[in-house]
Amino acid sequence: MKIVLAEKVSPATLAILQKEPGWNCVTADKITDLPAELADADALIVRSAVQADAKLLAAAPKLRIIGRAGVGVDNIDAAEATKRGIVVMNTPGANAVAVAELTLGLMISMCRKIPQANAGMHQAKWDKKSLQGSELRGKTLGIIGCGRIGLEVARRAKAFGMELLGYDPFIAPVIARENGITLVPIDDIFGQSDYLSLHVGLTPQTEGLINQTSIAIMKKGIRIINCARGELIVDEALAEAIKSGHVAGAALDVFRQEPLKDSPYFGLDNVLLSPHIAGSTDEAQEAIGIQLANQVRDYLKLGVVQNAVNVASLTEEEYAEVSPYIEMANRLGKLLGHAAGSTGNTNTGGSAAATGSVESISLTFNGRLAQLKTDMIRNAAIAGVLHGADAVNRINASAAAAERGIRVQEDKREHVSGGTGSTLRLALHWSRKGEGSKTDEGTWSGVATVLHGHSPRLLSYDGIDVEAELAGTLVIIRNQDVPGVIGRIGTILGEAKLNIANFALGRSRNTPGGQALAVVQLDTPAQADLDKAIADLRKVESITSVRVVELGAL
Repeated sequence: MKIVLAEKVSPATLAILQKEPGWNCVTADKITDLPAELADADALIVRSAVQADAKLLAAAPKLRIIGRAGVGVDNIDAAEATKRGIVVMNTPGANAVAVAELTLGLMISMCRKIPQANAGMHQAKWDKKSLQGSELRGKTLGIIGCGRIGLEVARRAKAFGMELLGYDPFIAPVIARENGITLVPIDDIFGQSDYLSLHVGLTPQTEGLINQTSIAIMKKGIRIINCARGELIVDEALAEAIKSGHVAGAALDVFRQEPLKDSPYFGLDNVLLSPHIAGSTDEAQEAIGIQLANQVRDYLKLGVVQNAVNVASLTEEEYAEVSPYIEMANRLGKLLGHAAGSTGNTNTGGSAAATGSVESISLTFNGRLAQLKTDMIRNAAIAGVLHGADAVNRINASAAAAERGIRVQEDKREHVSGGTGSTLRLALHWSRKGEGSKTDEGTWSGVATVLHGHSPRLLSYDGIDVEAELAGTLVIIRNQDVPGVIGRIGTILGEAKLNIANFALGRSRNTPGGQALAVVQLDTPAQADLDKAIADLRKVESITSVRVVELGAL
């Protein structure tokens, strides 16, 4: 067995692989020609410098696995690897403690003015009066994103005596309770938190989450910490809020453009800036290397796949038949998961139910689809539902759901009467705490298929029959089934200069006077025009809800 470690790793990482009898480990310092070394290699381990592109993979006919020591896999052509039957693995979660500790460190630095104290002392200033601080004890910490890192932050903040609020549609209430977190709608987090910490991935729903509108809801004097993604914050809006005093301070480790060359935060004394160092600890880098070495070893010896980012093992013929349904399931999952992730008035205009937590996911495979290997279809659907959660992909999606306390149920029905031969029904059961001790609950559901061998199609949404392509920018509108609504929708979109690509309609039980549904597909809308149209649609009395879902091109 030959393992090529194309970039430097820790001694402990190398030791795990070298312990295996007969394994030949070629380290970076011994490599003069990487393509030549890969000619007979079984495994390739990289960090971020080596580009494992199609050209490099063509030089590695025996390669079975690529291991990335880190989370991002931008330097690996996963599609080409999949085509060649190569498993691509990464190491999510290994740096969770490091990120959580920096988060707490930044919070303490803000409340006790440690950077200012240090700077003053180096200038021989003994200025105790201006350094009067505050304690974390008794303060409310809002955590947006309760995955691995968010939970590690919660555990540490709890030890400081802080009250913990959390927002994450993809964590079961029992997991939150075990970690002392009270799950609430995101607007409540904005309005009640003394400190706000961000721990979500970047998605169309989370980009610009901290903006002028959401900041206006926030409690005066809030402090914001971001060790997740720079794109979560509209920098100009936060900088203005800090200058006005509405936001007392911020600590930022990530930025839209890195390295940071110019910023509205420069010169603001109550903004702490660090150069993306949250995961940069000796222990985290060691943990990442050791985790990856164990994953590579287990795959080569036992065939166990952990934290893979590409498809599971299928024959070429099996993959050819299954792949359109994998894509369809992922898009259907995103459609329903978007409802679960809607964040009320400050984001996409979800209903009150959308602030609940997903407790179970149900999948029903019908017709020919039930006869196929459905593991990847199931995982694609779950990954779509959890889109934006911590490093969830089509290999580890089931484990990610279990980790969050979400039950997954599957049913296969090979024999169906009438209708489309191969369909997937996906349902998300949610619950949320209502007023007092009351608990509200409900289900989002959808049915989809693949037409012409490549086109994913929505057939039903929450029990209303409606056929629409699962692609592009979709505006989903619920309304009372009364005259004039369709005309108003068309007029508003037209006035906003938005071109309608497709317009699908359906109504509950196909009965006039009840609830109706419109799924409108738009041609590449400008964001400002889209925002205006959505705001105008929500003002129409007979329209009960409007959501925008970006599913991307086919």
